[in-house]
Amino acid sequence: MELPLVVGADGSEPSLRAVDWAADEAALRGVPLRVVYASLWERYEGHALAEDLGKPSEEVMAEDIVGGAVARARTRHPDLRVTGEVLPEEPEYALVREGRNASALVVGTRGRSGIAEMLLGSVSLTVAAHADCPVIVLRGSHDNRAQPATHGRVLVGVGEEPKDLAAVRFAFDEARRRGASVEAVRAWRCPAHETTDHPLMAGEPARLHEGRAAEALEEALRDAPEDIEVRRRTVEGHARRVLVDLSRDADLLVVGARRREGHLGLQLGRVAHAALHHSACPVAVVPQPA
Repeated sequence: MELPLVVGADGSEPSLRAVDWAADEAALRGVPLRVVYASLWERYEGHALAEDLGKPSEEVMAEDIVGGAVARARTRHPDLRVTGEVLPEEPEYALVREGRNASALVVGTRGRSGIAEMLLGSVSLTVAAHADCPVIVLRGSHDNRAQPATHGRVLVGVGEEPKDLAAVRFAFDEARRRGASVEAVRAWRCPAHETTDHPLMAGEPARLHEGRAAEALEEALRDAPEDIEVRRRTVEGHARRVLVDLSRDADLLVVGARRREGHLGLQLGRVAHAALHHSACPVAVVPQPA
């Protein structure tokens, strides 16, 4: 069964950018696009329009939003199979459920400009933290195009458990679709208690930790496909800061997120959380079973 790519739409500028990006992504993947608008209609206004059409005003608005988003995606990619649906429920719950039968979810941020652009809406954060499939959150100011690749680079963070390869595999797949390279990054730090001022020991702890980071990176990339250019980088510093800094020259940042069965809180981790709030490019959060 061919799983669709699902995008959340609400009529806002960020969601329209998400629809554009999702249409590109679905075309790259060769899968259908499903546009979803989810909301509890009774929270909106506009009763006059409702009375004229004999429907709840919120339902009219929702149908217009979905219809407009579907038409936008079809105009962008005429051969793309696009469907839309209005779901009368909280958007975060609806999108997480949609993710159970999706190849990936695409959502926008809530910000429109200035400081607001740096903030991540609660819906995007909740979906990224709980969905069973990869979630792509549209960060950055020029993120309405998944193709062509602007920088030709997909950035992926390799974490503490290099054998957790879901994020790495996702990065390879995305790079292949875009004709881009993969830059795999493993951040490392030398704990303060391991430093020494002795001239014969200077730099030894740092070299040890950097060497371990390089080994972890090689382990994670040992099955890298031959048709994709892979660049390896070990960087000293906090992983969340390192990846955010490097995201300025990437088309997509890919990070993993642990999923612990039965856990009700946000399942993201510090690195994914920071990436979602501060990355300069779109962020793909790829779930990894604990």
